[in-house]
Amino acid sequence: MSITTILTSLNNLEKLHRSLLRIAYDKTAVIKSGDMDGLDQLLKDEQSHLAAIIQMDGLRQRDVAQYLADQGRSASLNPTVTDLLDVVPEADKQGLEEARDRLLHAIHDLKWQNDLNQKLTYQSLQFVNLSLDIVRPRPESANYSKTEINGNKVMKDKTTFDANA
Repeated sequence: MSITTILTSLNNLEKLHRSLLRIAYDKTAVIKSGDMDGLDQLLKDEQSHLAAIIQMDGLRQRDVAQYLADQGRSASLNPTVTDLLDVVPEADKQGLEEARDRLLHAIHDLKWQNDLNQKLTYQSLQFVNLSLDIVRPRPESANYSKTEINGNKVMKDKTTFDANA
């Protein structure tokens, strides 16, 4: 197993995450415009990207585990690039670190954009609920409503709960 195979996996993971980031940017615009059909399509695209990322990451883990085994090292359950950096020659270390850093940067950008999309979605939901509350009258509570008769507060309806029991 060579380092180039692992570098290829890392580069492919970065490309997939950058593509997912473009979808997240598009999702922001769609959320702002309120296009539900567009949002539905973007969510489907996002799911296919996630499946590809999971598959590619499984290949990366397999390649890293194989490389570590070839070097006489035991691999953990989920071998990481950090595990690999401990055993690779110095000539390959810089390329791996750069690929890892680019991937981590793409993941960080994606996380930030997804947080923004989550906040926008939450605000949209709050606006919809507020609009519904304005249009729809609230029913009065059936259990603990009180009315005033001659200045004295009296229970309008008796509850089925007997406090003396």
